[in-house]
Amino acid sequence: MGDIHGSAFSVGGSHHTNTVHHGGTGSPAAPGAAELLEAVLDLRAALVRAPRGADRSALDAELDEVAGELDGAQTIRPGLATRLREALERWAPLVESVNAAAALGALLAALGG
Repeated sequence: MGDIHGSAFSVGGSHHTNTVHHGGTGSPAAPGAAELLEAVLDLRAALVRAPRGADRSALDAELDEVAGELDGAQTIRPGLATRLREALERWAPLVESVNAAAALGALLAALGG
């Protein structure tokens, strides 16, 4: 993976937005599978306080599937970061006030996928 400069990732809906900007001159190492797994599990745990419903169940299932793919993986499968990013965007109203979503968004921005 090459350098990522000036990227941004935003999670949020109408009332609250968490935006992560990456800039600077250095090229920090992209997060690994273990780091991404930890962020996914943190978000999954934080969502326990969110109301249950069809959207929450779908997001839970997506996060569980991603966690299963990352568990024990040495590398992040191509397309996984994009899939996660799309899930966060799709269910932004559920995750907009969850700090763990902003942390996961930062990792996804660092991956650039």
